[in-house]
Amino acid sequence: MKPSIYITRKLPESVINPLQSEFEVDMWEHGDVPVPRDILLHKAESATALLTMLSDRIDKELLQKSPSLKVVANLAVGYDNIDLEAAKELGVTICNTPDVLTETTADLTFALLMATARRIVEADRYIKEGKWKSWSPLLLSGMDIHHKTIGIVGMGSIGEAVARRAKGFNMNVLYHNRSRKHEAERALGVQYSTFEDLLIQSDFVAVLAPLNAGTKGMFQEEQFTMMKKTGIFINAARGAIVNEEALEKALKRGDIAGAGLDVFEAEPIDADHPLLALDQVVAIPHIGSSSKETRYEMMALCVENIQAVIKGDQPKTEVQ
Repeated sequence: MKPSIYITRKLPESVINPLQSEFEVDMWEHGDVPVPRDILLHKAESATALLTMLSDRIDKELLQKSPSLKVVANLAVGYDNIDLEAAKELGVTICNTPDVLTETTADLTFALLMATARRIVEADRYIKEGKWKSWSPLLLSGMDIHHKTIGIVGMGSIGEAVARRAKGFNMNVLYHNRSRKHEAERALGVQYSTFEDLLIQSDFVAVLAPLNAGTKGMFQEEQFTMMKKTGIFINAARGAIVNEEALEKALKRGDIAGAGLDVFEAEPIDADHPLLALDQVVAIPHIGSSSKETRYEMMALCVENIQAVIKGDQPKTEVQ
């Protein structure tokens, strides 16, 4: 009997075809609707491998009910949806998709920064709603990006890629990380800063840290009040790093000037969420790595990891 693989979103045939000859492949029929929990639990019970999304909760309950499960390949660099301790205890290999999405996510992060600073979304809406009647000296005037200071919270590979882009805009780059990155400092000309000093000095604060016990709820009212009133906050990491109510208050009070958000505490965010009513907020639906090229690379890497584990080989990107 062939090993079985369950895929929790509908993926292109070209991605799953390499699996069909060696494995029994079952796949949720929707690409934009999460698989219901009861169906996921049922499918996992007999699966040898799961190809999952961040929205799929791979917890101890699921892992304990899946005696044949050998590997979970998460279609993301993050894995905060997975109980790593339970997986290790039960001998299930966990894989993610780092590196292949670094440059694409950095592109999106910087695009979000630019769109927020230069009010691109507001300007697009302004012209499409027929409001443009005449030229005005300060019409939709935003703020410059060049020669400003950006503070990067989380100097992993994506943080370094954003720093390279910032240097192209002649920006001064500060960073805060749980450990100093001396090589990045030498190669990129970036400067390590305490978290508090970074908030005080930066014109742009870009969050690119992983979600863990140390970063969850990292941004509260206190942190936003430390930022410049002209400051812009960018989150392309994880929504739970930020207290959204505190961010909303900071924006409404004028503690900061704007926010660009790719991630939210609850996803998908409700259309009537108060943050979305603010013109100075640019919100996009967690698309940091969403270029066609990169998403296909991520899918292919998941497939390779699954094949490797089932065959008894070492996967390319196992989460340690």
